[in-house]
Amino acid sequence: MNLRGTIATAALRIWIAGWLLTTQALIASEAPGNAADACACLWQGSFSEIVDRADLIVLGEISQVRGNAADLEVEEVFSGPDWHQSLRIWFRTQDYCRPDIRDFPSGSRWLLALQQIDALPEDGFNPSTPNISFGRRGDWQLSSCGGYYLSVTGNTVQGNLVPGTPRWDQAPDMNPVLIDLVRSYLAGRVDVETLKRASEEDPEARELMLKTRSFLRGQDDLLPDGDTDP
Repeated sequence: MNLRGTIATAALRIWIAGWLLTTQALIASEAPGNAADACACLWQGSFSEIVDRADLIVLGEISQVRGNAADLEVEEVFSGPDWHQSLRIWFRTQDYCRPDIRDFPSGSRWLLALQQIDALPEDGFNPSTPNISFGRRGDWQLSSCGGYYLSVTGNTVQGNLVPGTPRWDQAPDMNPVLIDLVRSYLAGRVDVETLKRASEEDPEARELMLKTRSFLRGQDDLLPDGDTDP
């Protein structure tokens, strides 16, 4: 190879190396801000956008935490196999793109969009540390690359529920949304705009408004002239 060819080859190698570094940097920029917790995944969307990716959508309570795994006692299955009474779910270890299990203490309740583990990587399971691993075939994993989990309080949920919520923010400032409304969305009975309005509306203010209207109904002497609002 002549000198010109050698230079061209070297230049091509440098360009490829630069392209690879740029691509890796772009992927990293999509990951959460804490570099120590970063994993190589892109944000896949809010809960309402990722439900079709899930093998199982389930409501339940964390009953036990061990290593990077937790057991979930099933309260309701929204989508997927409905015969489960309890599930083993695997969380973050190494660079797996999953949330930290410390955020899911025993007694906490969640609405989760899960993927089933159907194959293990070569280094996915170590018999010496069975409670810290990728997981077991047939168990379930929870992704951190989208709004795959919503916290549950009473009969409401909060989390990265609808489009427009900041990426990687799993606990945004929002109003709680009724589980019944999310159930209706998953069944196709309401649209995502309804979920958005619910997350932006103050339920206490709405309840007060409805109670006020109910009180005023029939109290014609208290209503302004021409007020026909029911």
